[in-house]
Amino acid sequence: MPKAELHMHIEGSIEPELFLQLAERNAVQVPWSDVDTLRAAYDFRDLQSFLDLYYDGCRVLVHAQDFHDVTRAYLRRAHADGVIHAELFLGPQGHTSRGVAMATVLEGVWAAMREAQREDGLSSGLILLAQRHRSEAEAFELLEQAMPWAEHLLGFGLGGAEVGHPPSKFERFFAHCRSRGMRVVAHAGEEGPASYVREAVELLQVDRIDHGNACVDDEALLRQLAESRTPLTVCPLSNLRLNVSDSLDTHVLPRLLQAGLCVTLNSDDPSFFGGYINDNFLQCQQAYGWAPSQLVELARNSLDASFLPEPQRRAALARLDAFVARAPRQWSAA
Repeated sequence: MPKAELHMHIEGSIEPELFLQLAERNAVQVPWSDVDTLRAAYDFRDLQSFLDLYYDGCRVLVHAQDFHDVTRAYLRRAHADGVIHAELFLGPQGHTSRGVAMATVLEGVWAAMREAQREDGLSSGLILLAQRHRSEAEAFELLEQAMPWAEHLLGFGLGGAEVGHPPSKFERFFAHCRSRGMRVVAHAGEEGPASYVREAVELLQVDRIDHGNACVDDEALLRQLAESRTPLTVCPLSNLRLNVSDSLDTHVLPRLLQAGLCVTLNSDDPSFFGGYINDNFLQCQQAYGWAPSQLVELARNSLDASFLPEPQRRAALARLDAFVARAPRQWSAA
């Protein structure tokens, strides 16, 4: 089914086999000697325990070819899952702070994106994330470092450990991004409270909320998000692996949909969490007994919530309509 993926971290898509290849290629010492040992380390207690391994693993990305190989591997996998447009996150601060040039990072990623467009017809764009455990001054430095490539960027976002780092910490940074014509998004309400989601909407004035689970704790905010059609990029399997939710049975996803929010399904960091976008669709469908029409609605939401220019958005939605028209009769009820 044609769809978009709007919440996927490039650094979180390095499969163990490629991770170890890059470590060897770049002579980076890592504590894991084989794929099984590395996979065993993916038993996370919470978001911070994941981020500790995530940031440490970034060390294997050194050259433009490394960023190309990781990005291209994800885009091939996404294409196999029916993704026709992907908006990817990248956290340059974790690379530039260890001496990797911004040009090295961006040129490698964009080379892979051009290949995916040429070879698979998969369009994509890049959103640069400011790490919220760093200062707002460092976020401004990131913005300035990226300005030579501004015309090629989709926008800027906010990622990293939420607790103790509310969106309001970056209010001036987001205002500056918007003043430069950038689209803006923010991780909020994954481990942080509903007030973080409200801050992202009202203070940062984001175009999308990444995760947003905690908004269910604020009925007025739920209604506001439904009325404004502010999209949420929800990542169910990620939430399970990070103990944000105990199971899909207790996940907030059904309540978000019942409240009329524009919800999209995404994989977040698929190599770490054991599920790409179709795994999220399928496991949710099985858990909630969704009819095909619900899957189509979520795919439509993903295209509506994307930052595609309007002509490309209409073309993508037409591809989804054509898929439904060709599908078995039970899909046509969508």
